[in-house]
Amino acid sequence: MKLSFHGADRSVTGSCHLIESAGRHVLIDCGLYQGERELAEENAGPFGFDPTAIDYVLLTHAHLDHCGRLPLLAKRGFRGEIITTAATRELTRLVLLDAAHLQEEEARYRAHRAARHGANQKALQPLYSVLDALNTLDFFGRTTTYGQSFVIAPGIHATFLDAGHILGSACIFLQLEENDLHCGVLFSGDLGNVGGALLRSPATPPKTDVVVLETTYGDRLHKPLDRSVDELYQTINDTFARGGNVIIPTFALERAQELLYFLRQGLEQGRLPNSMQVFLDSPMAISATAIFEHHPECLEPKVAELFRNGGDPFNLPGLHFVRETSESVALNNIQGGAIIIAGSGMCTGGRVMHHLKHNLWRADSSIVFVGYAAVGTLARRIIDGAKQVSIFGEDIQVKASIHTINGFSAHADQAELLAWHKQTGASRTFLVHGDEDVMQSFATKLANTRIETPALNETFDL
Repeated sequence: MKLSFHGADRSVTGSCHLIESAGRHVLIDCGLYQGERELAEENAGPFGFDPTAIDYVLLTHAHLDHCGRLPLLAKRGFRGEIITTAATRELTRLVLLDAAHLQEEEARYRAHRAARHGANQKALQPLYSVLDALNTLDFFGRTTTYGQSFVIAPGIHATFLDAGHILGSACIFLQLEENDLHCGVLFSGDLGNVGGALLRSPATPPKTDVVVLETTYGDRLHKPLDRSVDELYQTINDTFARGGNVIIPTFALERAQELLYFLRQGLEQGRLPNSMQVFLDSPMAISATAIFEHHPECLEPKVAELFRNGGDPFNLPGLHFVRETSESVALNNIQGGAIIIAGSGMCTGGRVMHHLKHNLWRADSSIVFVGYAAVGTLARRIIDGAKQVSIFGEDIQVKASIHTINGFSAHADQAELLAWHKQTGASRTFLVHGDEDVMQSFATKLANTRIETPALNETFDL
């Protein structure tokens, strides 16, 4: 029995872990490295294992840093089965097709620019194409429900548990048996914040021998949700009073829907102006919003009940879904009174870049960050206080009011991670999916467990 690590090791993105047991190779996630460039060298490099040898991929959830290299895995010879929850399967299709489309556009743009300068164009290829993404969907096989143990292969049982992170997200518990040896390995995936508005809180984990635990927010506590909502409303009202716009870079899955939920609530409570116009400028977020209704098993009971009664927790007066590029461009003509929710959350590309270009230099506007920003991303530079940033090759002054509201985080904070880990009783803990200094800080809080912080491509005997 072996466990090896091939992504999100002493870093925050690119989750990918490999179990070898009972003659099978089982991959847990196959994520994209995200940072300043989506087509980073790390993504195009070798996996650290033979893709043709992988029998199964168990997918914790549909965020790009957990599923985004699946098409590359298939492109390089994977022919096994991808197993996940029904909601994750639906969302992953959206995410992979969107990622492939953006990569093709980026490759065309870079090839055109290289041609103008006489550079070599052969290296300017997308990591994978839309066709590659579509081909990957053929490898999705069984879907599973929360709490149901099933046999992946002889000697390997799996149980998916609600992680409460995004729709369909799961922790994965593997029970391994080989040569009369038994070992339980629990992968946290990304754990959700307890008490969220839309999704159920993470399920109680089982007792296990080994835990592979994310540490994204392992060094801090989140602001209470009600205070975060208050801050959001105050920021919107103050910005509108100045005559500006509110730009919210956001992730298309869960965060965008949660924002719509609270904006609707703010209007109903009279805490936001009725004249407010809200633009959801993300085709993927629009499609993801529709998927929520299909999966009441993931939702808080009151939200599921609202859907069952014909209601829509995400619908509010003044809401506009922006699908077409021309409609997105037209938003740049709006001088004030608008909330523009657009991807990507880390400002690594997408439509939010144009809205930042047109609003970041305006002292009357506000930029509101409501999620994690990895080191090296534009979002992180703005949050860290940059006075000037480059967008599309143009230097833009940062004069807008900058707000970071971390109470909306879809990740568990330090206290929640510690409480979850304590329930597992694990004698051995591998820390992943976090900045190295955060892991070191978090490790000092753990007790009664052997702690490992694996390096990339490091292998351990279980």
